[in-house]
Amino acid sequence: MAKQPAGSGPSQRMLRVAEEVRHALSAVFTRGEIHDEALFDTRITVTEVRASPDLKHMTCFVSALGRKPSAEEIAGLRRIQPWLRKQVARAVRLKFAPELHFQPDEALEYAAKIDTVMRRPEVQQDLHAAPAKPGLPAGETDPETEDE
Repeated sequence: MAKQPAGSGPSQRMLRVAEEVRHALSAVFTRGEIHDEALFDTRITVTEVRASPDLKHMTCFVSALGRKPSAEEIAGLRRIQPWLRKQVARAVRLKFAPELHFQPDEALEYAAKIDTVMRRPEVQQDLHAAPAKPGLPAGETDPETEDE
């Protein structure tokens, strides 16, 4: 089997296995089987899982009902990681049960920040400016229409 170039991104197998692990973790969190004081009454959402090339490590990006999870909630997930690993091993057939690493998902906060920037008046002014003529570099005006 040929190896992929270093910068080509994850393989199809890595993506498929990571998605299976995400589904397995989501099912565990949906059933509410978690018995950790830091996670009691917290709705955990697994937004993304990234697999290592050898499929032995999975980085799980989590949010707590649309917000960034607190440090205590992340610590709680790390405490119950062995139990979650066992649940994933039962649900997803792999040669090795993957080690789970939890990270807060900051994509929602980043999207809100970008949305705020896009709504600023100076950005809106640039977005609604007259479209440039095809074939002209950005920022240059057509000398034929300058005198009009």
